[in-house]
Amino acid sequence: MIKNNYCPLNYTMNLIGTKWKPLILFHLLNGALRSGLLQKHITGISNKMFTQSVRELEKDGLITRKIYPVVPPKVEYKLSARGRSLEPILRSLDQWGVDDNLK
Repeated sequence: MIKNNYCPLNYTMNLIGTKWKPLILFHLLNGALRSGLLQKHITGISNKMFTQSVRELEKDGLITRKIYPVVPPKVEYKLSARGRSLEPILRSLDQWGVDDNLK
C-alpha cells in the first residue's frame, strides 16, 4: 500500500467490514466455539458465506481454526491475539446498538 494514500479506517474496514465478520468475531469473544454452534449463533448466514468469512478471518490472522481428527470431523474457532485486540470495538458497537434501540 502506498504510504501517502494509507487510511487506517479503510484498512480496518477491509478486514472486518462485511455483514458477517463482526458477528463471527463478536460471538468468539467468550471463547472458542465449534463450527456448527458458531454458525447457529449467526442468524441468516449461509454455509457458503460462513465458510468464506471464517477463511478470510483466519487468513487475516484474526481467528484460529483447530481441526480435531475425529469422526465426524470437529472444527473449532477462536480469536487470535490480533482478533482479541478488536474486543473494545466490538463491545462498543454492541452497546451502541443496545442504547440506540432504547431510544
